[in-house]
Amino acid sequence: MKDDEAAHLRRCVELAEEALEAGDEPFGSVLVGADGTVLFEDRNRVGRGDHTRHPEFTIARWAAEHLSPGQRAAATVYTSGEHCPMCSAAHGWVGLGRIVFICSTEQLEGWLTELGVPPAPVRLLPIRDILPGARVEGPVPELADQVHALHRRFRQGAPARR
Repeated sequence: MKDDEAAHLRRCVELAEEALEAGDEPFGSVLVGADGTVLFEDRNRVGRGDHTRHPEFTIARWAAEHLSPGQRAAATVYTSGEHCPMCSAAHGWVGLGRIVFICSTEQLEGWLTELGVPPAPVRLLPIRDILPGARVEGPVPELADQVHALHRRFRQGAPARR
């Protein structure tokens, strides 16, 4: 992994921690243009009950409003966790490019099961099950333990599931 990619992924972990500190589930994402410029970043904001406020979904909406189709296709979304079905669909409909995630859906489901969290109301699926042609890279083992620790901290006192 290149240094700039590692930096973007570390920023995703920081954003996930910011979400946790704000009482939200620990997810963070960064949108990077073809030239390496950070275009937009966000963290989970589902704590007030709107479970569509995932950072990947917000990035897709921002990109649709601010970038041309070519710029969107050339961009990369770095994220702490693999997109859920809602975010995968938004990514596809908007025409965003590559996705790099730290932890996979399979890892997240394993962690949540291990922590006794009941199943989500929406089935979690890998990105490629929603977007078969997606350019996807992940998981990233070097950072997965940090993301796992954030989920453990969140779940120690919160019953909600993403």
